[in-house]
Amino acid sequence: MRIGQYSTDGVDPWVGVLHDDHVVNVAEAGTEAGVDIPQTTTDLLDTWRWREKVDLAVEYAAATGTGRYEPADLDRHAPVTGPEKVVCVGLNYRDHAEEGDNPIPESPVLFSKFPTCVAGPEDSISWDPDLTGKVDYEAELVAVIGREARRVDRDEAIDYVAGFLVGNDVSARDLQHGDGQWVRGKSLDGFAPIGPELVTTDEVSDPHDLGIYAEVNGERLQDSSTSNLIFGIDELVSFCSQAFTLTPGDLLFTGTPPGVGVYRDPPVLLADGDEVTIGVEELGELTNDCAYL
Repeated sequence: MRIGQYSTDGVDPWVGVLHDDHVVNVAEAGTEAGVDIPQTTTDLLDTWRWREKVDLAVEYAAATGTGRYEPADLDRHAPVTGPEKVVCVGLNYRDHAEEGDNPIPESPVLFSKFPTCVAGPEDSISWDPDLTGKVDYEAELVAVIGREARRVDRDEAIDYVAGFLVGNDVSARDLQHGDGQWVRGKSLDGFAPIGPELVTTDEVSDPHDLGIYAEVNGERLQDSSTSNLIFGIDELVSFCSQAFTLTPGDLLFTGTPPGVGVYRDPPVLLADGDEVTIGVEELGELTNDCAYL
């Protein structure tokens, strides 16, 4: 199942599921079918037996045409909005750690972004050039939590994941490295674009064996595989849950491979008018333009 958030007015997003080259507004179709389905993905994931309800709404839409829309007629938004937490993992590809002369971590290195960082496939990555002059891209696989997870075992952890997204852990390197900690440099508004859709776990063959890449203005600068992750999805979910509760809709950015701009020779940093595309095999591509405020 591929789940996104869409609107016809650009203002009020609703949950949509891709089906037969159309987008089904599952709340609209569900209402007609007598099934109550929330308007947002975060609320949907927190709904009892949500997949059965969505399947029924999609089946009803296919039979009646209710709630079916042409994708070209819709505005796309971030597939998940309003997460309680955006948890990120640093230095989770060995060769990325090495390119920055960082030691290989023995346990996951965690940091966070604020929920106000979340942006969608059609949003611009924007920043004030007087605040930061070193904005960088980071291609990432993002896991979306589907069930409340607290102190879960590693062998059960994947059951708490609803699916996966493409993400860009945009980073203001001068703030990140200058502050002595990463929160400000990682958390400018809109610095966590995600998309294009949330792909449920049953449609992903192996999250630990997916091609991942980043392109800036059409030039491929990162090109790797999630098989190179130091800590896998199951280990990360379990590790996080030992310390804090993960809730439905929480985003887990799993780390970036080598090739980020700040460590290239010469450095490749983002500027007004640039276009960044992040791709993950089986999940699709996320493209955002860049603009100064």
